[in-house]
Order: sequence, then structure tokens, then C-alpha cells
Amino acid sequence: MNAETSDALGNGDWRDDIFDVLQNHDIRQVYHVPDAGHSRLIEHCQRSNSIRTVPLTTEEEGIALAAGAWLGGQRSVMLMQSSGVGNTINLMGLTKTLRFPFLTLITMRGDYGEFNSWQYPMGQGTPKVLEAMGVLLYSVDKAEDVRATVDAATRAAFNGGQAVAVLLRQKLIGIKTFGKK
Repeated sequence: MNAETSDALGNGDWRDDIFDVLQNHDIRQVYHVPDAGHSRLIEHCQRSNSIRTVPLTTEEEGIALAAGAWLGGQRSVMLMQSSGVGNTINLMGLTKTLRFPFLTLITMRGDYGEFNSWQYPMGQGTPKVLEAMGVLLYSVDKAEDVRATVDAATRAAFNGGQAVAVLLRQKLIGIKTFGKK
């Protein structure tokens, strides 16, 4: 069954599940850089009347915006790819110093079936770097686990006051290929 057939039957894909969780938890702001893995979710958020989407020029901007959103009484989430995690490390410390909740959903590269050698170093380093910064990690590689995982992460962030990252693994987002097989 392809994505179009799935949608026609009323069964969305895992990005639809994430959007539902964001709506259920009253997420009001979504920050993102361009990413094919998040594109469907970004489009959902852009069409929503209750969510403000903010495109970023670099990932670390999202952490400062998340702090401001929290101070202003709103919940937010940052969408990024594992290759952008390295850009956030300096500001990631703000989540502990300023004690505000932070939620990020990260599409992984340099993972299962990766074809691009450039993606491996940051893809392999992402969990270690985030753990070193005190970020709780949740990982998901099956579509049927997405809703529950993102819900648990959102609760940990906003009810538990934690910095939390959900790693959306390549088994989930699909292996990218370019050119002939």
C-alpha cells in the first residue's frame, strides 16, 4: 500500500500521527529547517490555524525561540535532521541553565542503509552528543510506535520540564537513494 492509498483509506502515515500528538498537546510553534523527512509534517503545521511555523536559517535559532515561546506561555517543537544537531550544542546548554522544557524531533541520517558517507559522523554522534548535553532520548524505527513515542516525549518535556529528543530512525523514514540502483 502506498501513501496515496493509505490516505484514501483514512489511514495517514506516521507524520500524521505526530501532527495529531502536537495538536493534542497544544503545541503552538514549530521551528524547522528544510528536511524531506519532515516535509509532510511541516506542511500539516503550515496549514494549521493553531500552529505558527517558523523556518530557521540554522538549527540553534530554534532553541532560543523555544525558550522565548515557553516564557510567553506557549509550547513549541523543533524539527531537524541529525546533520543539524552539531549546530545546536552551544545553545542546548540553555535548556538546563534556564530550566525550560525543550522538544525536538530529529530525522536520522548516517543510520540504517545510509548511502552518503558524509552523513555517518554526525548520524553516529547524534545520540552521544545529545546525551552529553543532558537531553533525554527516545528512539523510534517502526511507524506503529511513533504516536506513543512522541506522546511520551512530549509529556516528558512539558510535564517533566526536560529537554527531550525523539530520534526518527532511517528504518522509519526510509532509506534515501539517488541515481540508479
